[in-house]
Amino acid sequence: MSRIPKILRQAHSNFRAPPRYGTELRKRVVVDQSRIDLASKYFVSDLPGATIPATRLQNILENLEQGRTLSKHAVMYLQQHGLTALQQLAQGEITYEAFCKTTSEEQAKREQAAEAKRQKEEAAWLRRIEEDKAQEAIRNAKYERDCQRAEEARRKRESDPEYIAKIKNQQLRMRYGLDQFIEKQLFAHLMDILHRLDGGKRLSDEDIIWLTTEGKDYYTEILQAAFHEREAEFFTAEYKRTSDPWNAVNASGHYRKCNQARKAHDLLISIPAALQKAPKLNSAICTTHGGVMRDLNRFDEALKFGGQAHALTPKDFRPCTLLGAVNIEMGDYLTGLDWYEKAKERGASERSIDYDLRGILLRADKAKREEIKAVLLRVDSERYKWVRNFKV
Repeated sequence: MSRIPKILRQAHSNFRAPPRYGTELRKRVVVDQSRIDLASKYFVSDLPGATIPATRLQNILENLEQGRTLSKHAVMYLQQHGLTALQQLAQGEITYEAFCKTTSEEQAKREQAAEAKRQKEEAAWLRRIEEDKAQEAIRNAKYERDCQRAEEARRKRESDPEYIAKIKNQQLRMRYGLDQFIEKQLFAHLMDILHRLDGGKRLSDEDIIWLTTEGKDYYTEILQAAFHEREAEFFTAEYKRTSDPWNAVNASGHYRKCNQARKAHDLLISIPAALQKAPKLNSAICTTHGGVMRDLNRFDEALKFGGQAHALTPKDFRPCTLLGAVNIEMGDYLTGLDWYEKAKERGASERSIDYDLRGILLRADKAKREEIKAVLLRVDSERYKWVRNFKV
């Protein structure tokens, strides 16, 4: 086993040793003056291994000092490291006095060579620093040029009318939730609709037909809400201009479809009672107001308005669909389905009723949704078979 691990183990035991033993142990693992003196005596103090315990050179010096004959490997070590005079002294070929003269010259040459090597390495290190600085300056200059070119290109691009139009079109599409690919043959028509709507103009009936047929993939919820908001604003302005309550009813219907039930409520309560005498108009106001109350989760008031509307126009299916929806949302499923059946008898289509039911299922939480589905299938599994595959 080598001496270094043994010494390290002894040093580690110092943490539990008595003070005197620990002090002696610490002295054994540091370079003491005797090793320095020994390295100086043989003119090898410039060599690091001469003063470090258990190194090859330090062992050679100790053997030489104690008059022991060096091994063949030790002699070869001295020859390989250019310590010719020390090798000659160890083999008895020269006296110590002759050794001192010769080896001092060897040491001076070694020190000169070491200093020359140090200076050479320092010069190389300084050159590398200067080269790195020069390369960094080149990189920085290139980066600045690239940034300048990129900035010039950006300014040029952003001043290009085609680019400006392209960016505006992208921003317009993003405002209406249209970030997907748009087919080339439909692009111009769709952008025309968006520009007109964004400019505060109403869409025509032809526009809505196109959006619900050929352009249905692009009729997003945001776009639908924007259309209904624009219509609501138009009919509100018409109501203020003409005082025709039908405009208030139409505006309220559009406000509901763009999630602005509070505005619809405020508009409906502003209609003077004197203008609500016609049964058909009054029924429409009550039905619309009942729908607004439903949107605001004020179900008791919604039922009240629905009942009033049905009493005014018992043959109209619209109050019946309102009462059907409100009862189901309140948990009275069978009563709600009875009202939907009455709506069907008065002209409501199964498709419109199913659309209503889908909306209710979408708004319901998971537990209530499953309850409604179970009731529908129990009442008529064939009629409502579509609920089996209904997913939110």
